Amino acid sequence: MARANTVSILPLAVHALCYEVGGKRLLDSISFRTDGGPRTVVLGPNGAGKSLLLRLCHGLLAPSFGTITWAGMAPAMVRSAQAMVFQRPVLLRRSTAANIAYVLRLRGIPRRQRRILSMEALEQAGLLPLATRAARVLSGGEQQRLALARAWALQPQVLFLDEPTANLDPAATCMVEALLDRMHQAGTKIIMTTHDLGQARRLADEV
Repeated sequence: MARANTVSILPLAVHALCYEVGGKRLLDSISFRTDGGPRTVVLGPNGAGKSLLLRLCHGLLAPSFGTITWAGMAPAMVRSAQAMVFQRPVLLRRSTAANIAYVLRLRGIPRRQRRILSMEALEQAGLLPLATRAARVLSGGEQQRLALARAWALQPQVLFLDEPTANLDPAATCMVEALLDRMHQAGTKIIMTTHDLGQARRLADEV
């Protein structure tokens, strides 16, 4: 799947990042840098702030202190080159294919191109036979693969994943991990959280 974004937004540089709520510091002086290429896994126990870190990097939250820059640019300037998939997929009351076409329409993609991109993404996710099925009746693993396909259709340079297999059985986890591998091989930078050391060993190029 060809990527529409041509100017790289990487590296991602986080410096002295802090986040406070009600005077309580939830993240304290986090600094790191990551470039394109390696799959980056944020490993830690539940409650360690992994999800919070991803939301900050994606621009869903603003840091209390510190900076987040993408190739020297502020997060607001690069949002269209990113996507994020949450632990529990948020799906619309529409068909599987329409869930993807809807986000493409929000991006201003013409109708004909929306259909092409939607079908390509469903095929990559192994969901093409389910294109007309209601998204909310899919299995948990199928729903997560749909969320990934929807993100992939946007052709992001960077994909954030918050514990994408936490609620899945081993078979569904294997299918999601295989899809993530294909996305990475296609050139998408993967940044994901997990508390599963085995998964980190399977997927991470850097932790």
